[in-house]
Amino acid sequence: MKKIIAAIVCAALATNSVIYYPTSASAAEPAGQTEKTAVSDSVSMTSVTGPYKYVSGAANPVISRNVPAYSGTSYNPSAGNDDFYYSLWNASPEDYLAYDLSAVPAQQKKTVIAVWYNLSSYDSIGQYISCNAEPIDYTIEVNSAAGGSYPETGWEIAETIENNGYSSRQHVINMEGYNWIRVNVTKAAGNTINLNFDIHDVSEGISDSWIFFGDSITAGGVNNAYGTGFATFINKLDPRYFPVQENGGIGGITSTDGKQNIDKWLSTSPAKYVSIAYGTNDAWGNPGNTQKYYDNTKYMIDAVLQSGKTPVLPKIPSSTNPDVGPNIGYYNAMIDKLYSEYGDKLVKGPDFESFFNDNPEYLSSDGVHPNSEGYEAMRSFWAETMYKNVYSSAADTVKHDVNMDNAFNVEDIVLVERYMLNVPDTTLSDWEAANFNENDKLDVYDLCMMKNALLKSFES
Repeated sequence: MKKIIAAIVCAALATNSVIYYPTSASAAEPAGQTEKTAVSDSVSMTSVTGPYKYVSGAANPVISRNVPAYSGTSYNPSAGNDDFYYSLWNASPEDYLAYDLSAVPAQQKKTVIAVWYNLSSYDSIGQYISCNAEPIDYTIEVNSAAGGSYPETGWEIAETIENNGYSSRQHVINMEGYNWIRVNVTKAAGNTINLNFDIHDVSEGISDSWIFFGDSITAGGVNNAYGTGFATFINKLDPRYFPVQENGGIGGITSTDGKQNIDKWLSTSPAKYVSIAYGTNDAWGNPGNTQKYYDNTKYMIDAVLQSGKTPVLPKIPSSTNPDVGPNIGYYNAMIDKLYSEYGDKLVKGPDFESFFNDNPEYLSSDGVHPNSEGYEAMRSFWAETMYKNVYSSAADTVKHDVNMDNAFNVEDIVLVERYMLNVPDTTLSDWEAANFNENDKLDVYDLCMMKNALLKSFES
């Protein structure tokens, strides 16, 4: 009886000759020293402060790449959203960087992450503090004006930040009904501003946002301005994805510093994936510090989990330095212990101990820090490992799960029907999950096969 009903419904749908083509994930992209103090935030109804909606497998593509960019007095606003992270918007305080997102479909900008990046050290701790040209006081603002020319009026403040102390920051903003977004900086370190500013679509939830905490090796290993960044490597592996990627590496610090600051750092970050990569400085000349390292790292993992995020833990890189190399195995044994204890709650990061044992030529003359080729290889290895352990596994969790809620059920079929009938504000997190006949478009035949697949799942 169920099969007869399904056949009748499919036949009825087949009488409608209109076929609606999905927008692919990649098509969402048009054509990527002052003392730091406590951060003070003020938010409006257009700012989303959590709890954040985290999902699995969905792309959060950049929707601001090379869109029209505007600034008040600076000469290079387009440097803030071009393809190259080594080029940055340069300005003085009391200036703004604004983007016209009117050409982006409304359903792909209902909720966004607005993220800016600067090249300073992430936070002013440790002995190698670097703080220059990063925003201290600023607002994120939106505007509902039509696109085409910069609107001088009508700007609404979504979020206000005072006394910022970080070199990058993500803001979740409700942009439903708005076409414009800007960062408006009133105070900056060194009285100048250098930054990149990306807008990512997170309308279906946050799935592809990362922050990497660690020491100087992390600072170089996930830098996105010199060489090829982690996000770009991921995009090369799978064009659907271009992750938000904050560099939380700080030179000279240990796991103790991480433990002392992790709660503060997490409190302002909507990132879903949080990498914890300390250990080299813990191990330097100190083979007997493993228990403290374990306790510190366990604390940070628990803090990440308690915040609703996903912890990522890579192995500590091997070293040819005689004060470091002989101790690394003892510390990585603690990581193996944590892998065993947390199971699938903890994402296994790259095995940098084996990586640098196999490729010692990637280390610089100090035997600890990678050389430029080594950092580039690290970023590539990060991407390859995370694509295997996070992206691929998430995408393969449930077949035909178009809304990516980790279940294939009637909700997925209803969503596809609404999409094909062009119901406003209907989006598919993974339209390809419904493309049964693999012809790169959705039609009534896909819908019929989808219904039959669901019926078979009931019978099995």
